[in-house]
Amino acid sequence: MKSWASLLHISFLLSGCATGPHANPRDPLEPLNRTVYRFNDAVDSALLKPVATAYHEVVPTPVRHGISNFFDNLQDAWSFANNALQLKGRAATDSLSRFGVNTFLGLGGILDVASEMHIEKHTKDFGHTLGFWGVAAGPYLVLPLLGPSSLRDTAALTVDQQGDIAANITHVPTRNSVMVVRMIDAREGLLKATGMLEQVALDKYAFTRDFYLQHRRNTIFDGNPPDDDSDHQCAVLD
Repeated sequence: MKSWASLLHISFLLSGCATGPHANPRDPLEPLNRTVYRFNDAVDSALLKPVATAYHEVVPTPVRHGISNFFDNLQDAWSFANNALQLKGRAATDSLSRFGVNTFLGLGGILDVASEMHIEKHTKDFGHTLGFWGVAAGPYLVLPLLGPSSLRDTAALTVDQQGDIAANITHVPTRNSVMVVRMIDAREGLLKATGMLEQVALDKYAFTRDFYLQHRRNTIFDGNPPDDDSDHQCAVLD
């Protein structure tokens, strides 16, 4: 992952801050990104979407909700760490409380008891943390199989992986099974959104990029982004 992040950094330096007079300044690598996007879309159409659709149709709703709750609970643990790194005491306390309540009272996270207790969810990862402390997003990137990202968020993946409880299960067969189930669960959760995207978007790539960048910026600033667009300025990360 470190070598992959370094390669992306070098590619950005070589590409400069634009690819033409009509280039989106947030997406200087658009030709490459569109190629990766088409690859991801082909894999999704041939494999991920059919599997997720079958999962949605075959697995009972309560079971699917329990699986989603389980993975959300694992995310709350990492959200606690990142909220703490951002010095957000209330959010960190909520995240830790959610993880504790759902783990011990919610059968390991299968039941979302914390939401019933009105404990607010504050999902954060290390990319959010870097953004909170002023690290610019850098250029938009589409990663093979992983999808939309940015230079900053791609660099943060190494740290996120270390904080991912599921990814650090030592028993390899169990870890692989959990990761596959999580991937299917995540794709199933996007079935409705991607169905709407296919109906309304003339350019799915551009729509996905713009939505990702806006949503990411809003979550970094907790719904109150500054008026300037400094988070998306082309900048070299030292």
